[in-house]
Amino acid sequence: MTPVPHPPAPQHCPSPRELDDLELLVSGALTPISGFNEPGSPITLSLPVDVHAAASEAGALELVDPEGLPLARVTMAAGSWTVSPLTDAQYGPFRRYYLSPTDVRDRYAGRTFVPVAGPLSQTQVEWLRTLGPAVLVVLVGHGTPDLSPVALIRATLAAVEDVDAAVVAVPLASHDDVLVDHELGAQVVANYAGPDAVRGLTEDDGELSPTVAAIVSTDLPDPADQGLVVFFTGLSGSGKSTLARALMDKVLEQGRRSLTSLDGDVVRRNLSAGLSFSKADRETNIRRIGWVAAEISRHGGLAVCSPIAPFDETRQQVRQMVDEAGGAFFLIHVATPLEECERRDRKGLYAKARAGEIPEFTGISSPYEEPQDADVRVDTTGRTIDDALDDVILALRDAGYLDLTDPVVEVRAQRASNPPEMDEPIKVLFVCTANICRSPYMELTARTLAGHDSGVEFASAGTHGFRDHAMDAAMATTLGAREISSEGFLSRRLTQELIDDADLVLTAETSHRTFILDDHPRAFRKVFTLGQFAEAVGNLDLTGRELLAAVAERRGTAEQRHDVGDPYGRGREAAEACGQHIESLLRVVVPALAASERITPWKT
Repeated sequence: MTPVPHPPAPQHCPSPRELDDLELLVSGALTPISGFNEPGSPITLSLPVDVHAAASEAGALELVDPEGLPLARVTMAAGSWTVSPLTDAQYGPFRRYYLSPTDVRDRYAGRTFVPVAGPLSQTQVEWLRTLGPAVLVVLVGHGTPDLSPVALIRATLAAVEDVDAAVVAVPLASHDDVLVDHELGAQVVANYAGPDAVRGLTEDDGELSPTVAAIVSTDLPDPADQGLVVFFTGLSGSGKSTLARALMDKVLEQGRRSLTSLDGDVVRRNLSAGLSFSKADRETNIRRIGWVAAEISRHGGLAVCSPIAPFDETRQQVRQMVDEAGGAFFLIHVATPLEECERRDRKGLYAKARAGEIPEFTGISSPYEEPQDADVRVDTTGRTIDDALDDVILALRDAGYLDLTDPVVEVRAQRASNPPEMDEPIKVLFVCTANICRSPYMELTARTLAGHDSGVEFASAGTHGFRDHAMDAAMATTLGAREISSEGFLSRRLTQELIDDADLVLTAETSHRTFILDDHPRAFRKVFTLGQFAEAVGNLDLTGRELLAAVAERRGTAEQRHDVGDPYGRGREAAEACGQHIESLLRVVVPALAASERITPWKT
């Protein structure tokens, strides 16, 4: 909106408090808005305060299109604002059918008006013949018909080519509210009809004529024939570009779809050369990727994009571009945790960002907003490329967009879809260094807290465990004060078999977790520090195996603040502090694992 005269440009986006409302008593000149409201009922425009002030002082402002072409002038007259058009749209498919309410009433007075929001069946066309001269008010606009506006007008014209019916197009956008859309639609049609009769189409699932069916099929193809944008998003180092390239290899090997890659780094060198890494320029880069991808989907192509795209608002803008182009938008969140992305960082970008050498670095000094609308979520930690890609391939197949499955993928998927039975005992393995202090304390305390028949089995081991040693005397004494005996306990070293057999591995420190994952990366979904797992449990209202599955998918980052410190050789007080720390964590974890609120009391 440009006021007359032009005011100083605002230096920032106005907040709601900085917006003034300008109520327009709409004149009859606008098309098709004029007459939608009852007399005296205003349409409200929210303007920045300085624009409103300048417009009030000048007594007018202009409404312009994105290229600056004046469309209408809003002027003050007799204490109210009125709108006068400055130009009409000069181009656009079927522009001749977009008429003002006044023009429609002048041309078609005395006819019966019928609103149309979808393709007409042959039964509905026969019913229209019984009405005599009619006007079909085709309601087009963003979100109104399932068909695109052009396709709906084409389908309507094709259906009634030998019926006495005129066609008028009305760009009525959906407000995503059934009641509001219905009331507004009825008001719009009544405005066009004036005193003439309005009749509604009967609900009908009858057959379409071959011509109309062909138009619908072209405009609403089956998912497998639709233009498709596969959009990977995730932190730097998450594996999104690797997965995107692997997916493209599969597509090219199959040879059934035209394919375009819009990798973040490649786009930066070409389409977005010259842009900085400021938030504004990063968002411009994503919108450019989105626009190109949408155009590819418009023509039935497949675009694979893999930018970081950290902000939800921009991802939603890309989704809208693709939707408006008639394509499908398939969002993949490569949800590899930050700690793993930093571990993989061969370029040292994260270290530089933490040192303040790289400003506005996503995940460190600039946020990453996790998508809540992802079609599939993939964590690449400890997984092969093929294994992680299976998640994407199966999700695309299940959505009907792209079938890249082969016998190997099917076998891997079958294995993954056969988890332990819900009623099988949950096996928990506690791990520390020597398996004589912290991990046995966790094992024996957890058994006491859970009680008999809890459905959870507890064991322990050490990354560098002694063989057949008794529990450390100080920790055993601390445990005995709770009336829990360590008699008969013998230490052991952690093995591959113990890790494979466990449903959940809880370590005392992040160093123990790293030690395990360095040698056994495929166990990443079930290895956590005790503190990390307790924090995740506190954020979820789940128990048992459902809890394990949820934490495996959305685990938090393992940080040193979660660690249970080593009390070995530090005396009675250190042992007591360690014991209390472990107990506080287990009182959160054990009831959730055992699906029980019962906690066995003990003396302290």
